[in-house]
Amino acid sequence: MTITNKIIEKHGLKLKEFENIKKLMKREPNLLELGIFSAMWNEHCSYKSSRIHLKKLPTKGKQVIQGPGENAGVIDIGDNDAIVFKIESHNHPSYIEPYQGAATGVGGILRDVFTMGARPIALLNSIHFGSPSHPKTKSLLNGVVSGIGGYGNCIGIPTVAGETKFNETYNENILVNAMAVGHAKKDKIFYSKAKGINKSVVYVGSKTGRDGIHGASMASAEFDENSEDKKPTVQVGDPFTEKLLLEACLELMKDESIIAIQDMGAAGLTSSSVEMASKGSLGIELNLEKVPCREENMTPYEMMLSESQERMLIILEDGKEEHARKIFNKWDLDFVVIGKTTNTKNLTLKFNNKLVGEIQIDALATKAPLYKRKWVRKKIKKSKLDIKKIRNVNFEEALIKVLSSPNHSNKSWVTNQYDQMVMGDTVQRSGADAAIVRIHNKDKAIAVTVDSSANYCKSQPKIGGKQIVCENWRNLISVGAKPLAITNCLNFGNPENEEVMGEFAECLEGIKEACEFLNYPVVSGNVSFYNGTNKKNIFPTPVIGGVGIINKLSSPINHKFKKDKSLLLLIGKTFGHIEQSCFLKENFSIIDGSPPEINFFNEKNNGEAVLNLITLGLTNSVHDVSNGGLIVALCEMAMSSNYGIKIQKPKKVRNPIEYFFGEDQGRFIVEINEDDLIKVEKVLQKNNIYYELIGITQKKYFEIEGLMKSDINDLFKINSQWYNQY
Repeated sequence: MTITNKIIEKHGLKLKEFENIKKLMKREPNLLELGIFSAMWNEHCSYKSSRIHLKKLPTKGKQVIQGPGENAGVIDIGDNDAIVFKIESHNHPSYIEPYQGAATGVGGILRDVFTMGARPIALLNSIHFGSPSHPKTKSLLNGVVSGIGGYGNCIGIPTVAGETKFNETYNENILVNAMAVGHAKKDKIFYSKAKGINKSVVYVGSKTGRDGIHGASMASAEFDENSEDKKPTVQVGDPFTEKLLLEACLELMKDESIIAIQDMGAAGLTSSSVEMASKGSLGIELNLEKVPCREENMTPYEMMLSESQERMLIILEDGKEEHARKIFNKWDLDFVVIGKTTNTKNLTLKFNNKLVGEIQIDALATKAPLYKRKWVRKKIKKSKLDIKKIRNVNFEEALIKVLSSPNHSNKSWVTNQYDQMVMGDTVQRSGADAAIVRIHNKDKAIAVTVDSSANYCKSQPKIGGKQIVCENWRNLISVGAKPLAITNCLNFGNPENEEVMGEFAECLEGIKEACEFLNYPVVSGNVSFYNGTNKKNIFPTPVIGGVGIINKLSSPINHKFKKDKSLLLLIGKTFGHIEQSCFLKENFSIIDGSPPEINFFNEKNNGEAVLNLITLGLTNSVHDVSNGGLIVALCEMAMSSNYGIKIQKPKKVRNPIEYFFGEDQGRFIVEINEDDLIKVEKVLQKNNIYYELIGITQKKYFEIEGLMKSDINDLFKINSQWYNQY
């Protein structure tokens, strides 16, 4: 077949890239080889637009066992225990086919974790939809939530935390980011680096079908009005088969049979074989007629590019084939030796004893394009806010508008569809600042959370990047966990657009600075570009997944008020920063100005002091102050408990709107016993922490002196009505 420009374009390659392929191969590729280059050189697999910037992120630390570059990151939590975790996007597939797109996103991220030898113990997600009034939003929301719940519930892994947000920027390109966390023994981590010559390359799991062909390429391109035509590129998941695959792999991992293991995710058999060979500086030879297929007359092209789910590629030690085969037969899974490792440093493909493709591994991996794309810094626009108009708004009505909005409404409709308690180790589930999962049969636990802030990142990307890392850090602190490391999923528009590339570069600068200051390294992640339709890009949306350690688990700390007449302290200074706030968005439909500045010293100092108070047992409840400001944080604490508040009208405050709704960073609300005030103040004063005694808890009423007094149950009804009506 002659390779035409139309065929090249259909494969998502630039003509210049095709010329480069011919130079590397010293000939023109055939269609199979072109398809393989298409899979390995697309944005989703090669990171060709982002690698330069990603290299700047801090990825090392005493707690880091494995940073970026493997299936998932690994951190040390002591006692020979390790936590394996990663977050990835499945945005494009979920927009095209929401149930299967979301479900296979969960399945894929789970395989990334148990490929490393870890048993998955928790799932999280960050899902973003368009305006609730958009005609597609409701069906997309229903499909995605059902897909996440369906896969996680069936495989028996608890979905413990996440976020659900709405913004018109996602009208034609929703975001579905799935995170998985697993527990492994530090001395039993498995990697994907091939070793040795003439070692058996084994295909295990489900059979290969025609679903998902060009899935990775589709994920590396913008949508247009014909996005429905891409449905065949969406994979179909089977959580029951994945459960069998999980157990079979973990059983085989108990001995020394496995040299390397890699899941067949994006680009399927192509990426798994190339990545294993590349990391080991080896070649790999595959006999494609041996690939188990569930459809008739599948071609080598289809086999290599299929993204059928629930499949793994394993390189075995000599003589371990029959032992491994028995395990996979027991679990009723396919087990076929389809090839071997070689010293050629080539990907060699045969079909019925005929050579159908041969490519240098380096040409597919290390010699993939690396672009230093042009980018421009964000121009800061001066705010046009009419402060007088804002200050004259009715306080209680303004609060009701925020609490009843889609982004701040009670999300139990979503979380109730997820089994959060399966496996029996979930100590604290969704609704708190972070979820807590016990390390099985031990008195220690991990805390996990995900966060994002698109408006901040759109306004000033660097500050937005800083803020989202700091908020994630505060959320772990708030449940008594020491933050250890993060994974990130970086969702952006078209990187060929200088402004979009600028948003990406600046966000990464902010993330880098925050992670360095907080000693909070990045150990894994994913970049998702080309999120947009018809040249309209989404807001920059980096999602941060954080993991922290609780070394001694007693009574878990959360944001629920515990007692009547407790004292409430606000830790951290309030300046009344109202620009880019939820208050403006929900009350005036304004997204204007700059996000609040980040003071790293205060973030770290305040956070470490709060963690110290929790460790000393001096707190009843803790909540960080973020979206919606102080008033929304207080509402969340009250509505989740049986207690309200009585807050003094702050002195020396020009306007209560700015004080209560401002989104200044680095702040926490802490509930303490009156008898502990002196002890608490000593800790705070010793560390030069700014704090205010703002009021007390009380029964039944949510009261701000001179501004409002409402029954807590009424606030809860207001907060719960949107999802019930939608």
